[in-house]
Amino acid sequence: MNKGKTRSIGNIAGIVGIGTFISKLTGLVREQVVAAAFGVGAVANAYAYSYVIPGFLLILLGGINGPFHSALVSVLAKRDQKEAAPLIETVTTLVTGILFVVTIILIVYASRFIDLIAPGLDSEVRAIAITQFKIMAPLAIFAGLVGIGFGSLNASDQYWLPSLSPLFSSLTTIIGVGGLLWVLGGQINDPEYLRLGGIVLASTTLLGGIWQWLAQQIALVKSGISRFRFRFEFGREGVKDVMKVMIPATLSSGMLHINVYTDLFFASYLPNAAAAMRYANFVVLTPVGILSNVILVPFLPVFSRLTEPENWGELKLKIRQSLVLTGLTMFPFSAIFVALSQPIVRIIYERGVFRADASSIVAPVLLAYALGMFFYLARDVLVRVFYALGDGNTPFKISIFNIFLNAFLDYVLVRSFEVQGLVFATIGVNVISLIIFIALLHRRLNGLPLLEWAGVFVILVVASVISGFACWGIHQGLTSFWGDESFILQFINLSVASIGAIALFLIFGKLLKLPELELLSNRVLAKIKRSK
Repeated sequence: MNKGKTRSIGNIAGIVGIGTFISKLTGLVREQVVAAAFGVGAVANAYAYSYVIPGFLLILLGGINGPFHSALVSVLAKRDQKEAAPLIETVTTLVTGILFVVTIILIVYASRFIDLIAPGLDSEVRAIAITQFKIMAPLAIFAGLVGIGFGSLNASDQYWLPSLSPLFSSLTTIIGVGGLLWVLGGQINDPEYLRLGGIVLASTTLLGGIWQWLAQQIALVKSGISRFRFRFEFGREGVKDVMKVMIPATLSSGMLHINVYTDLFFASYLPNAAAAMRYANFVVLTPVGILSNVILVPFLPVFSRLTEPENWGELKLKIRQSLVLTGLTMFPFSAIFVALSQPIVRIIYERGVFRADASSIVAPVLLAYALGMFFYLARDVLVRVFYALGDGNTPFKISIFNIFLNAFLDYVLVRSFEVQGLVFATIGVNVISLIIFIALLHRRLNGLPLLEWAGVFVILVVASVISGFACWGIHQGLTSFWGDESFILQFINLSVASIGAIALFLIFGKLLKLPELELLSNRVLAKIKRSK
């Protein structure tokens, strides 16, 4: 929404980064509580499957950078604020009606959905998963409402609450599961504890989604953006524009998540695979989630304002800027996670019923996920460029192709690498998608400076490999010198090795004289000076 004065990209990135960091940190604590209560056993595995569709809807529809958020921002950013409320209320009415029907279908056919997602489950895990699925089904409605709220708040230049709101969901799970663990302890072999634990985990997930929506509604009403009321003006100007982006974007992102279903289909035949993938993926998604919001949230409205041919020169510059920032942030994390996957899993999860044997299952999966961090986020950056151009069909078509490609790669790679093979398949899909998107943008925008960009990224990859070896060497040296028996020593070893890897990587970036690194450094220094 055009408000005259808008925040700078750096200001938005700072707000989103801090808010998302707090939310992700709380999410990490949530995963630690769940791991301590249930390990990689029946409840954690059942939840990994039962959460697939409700969680998919929450991430797809309700997430920052999701299609609902992206569609509303791309349309509202070009309109006056006075047009916002009727448009938002009409879209909310339409979406709520559709998702109410979806919720009923999910509850009625819960057992069939679980069997479709995970046909290889044993009876105990299956029963827990079905119960959890029914409890979490209403998340479908609140997911759509949360996504609309994200887009509405961001379009009106509000970023704190959208960045912080996932905190509410994590807190409910921490309180519920933490209370269960405190009262009953981790009775991992007690069937009644597992049944009750499954119900508590699912119920707190649903309550978290409701809490997230309520917090948004308060902010929307106070800001005068919109109220939660039904408006059936489906022919209103702007509704068609929103749906034009939202529908193909939702289908496109949905196709992407079908790849998750495919992975879990194969994982259901591997013991403890789903829980291992969940725990490892969350470690990776903590920095990815923080940094993706820092990069994607401020850049999306900028992309949307540069779609006219006379602005393509600046659009190309912003695309390069967002991709280089992605590389500068993702490559050092990949180096650290690959080099130190085992000690990272130990320090994050080893407590309660989560023991060394569980770490040995999760660590190799973390290593595999780490290899694909850049490709995951870079693909998302380019998808947002297409959304900004008003083109949701191209990402959708590529996503359909990716479903078949992912299924093929899963089938081939799981035989040789088991759980890691499922992750390698996802990386392969993201790499091929990235290549296709770049080729299409190269043609659509009358050429991109691909050779120049390639040279930058080759050096960044080399820098990350060298940093990874240095990280591993520093950690090995410190471990040999004073051991890693206590939590304090583990923390010191990890911190020093990680800082060394990041410092070495930034030295390479400095030698490249990247304007993105200079810009980032100047803003960080400016914020430090202002805080003194």
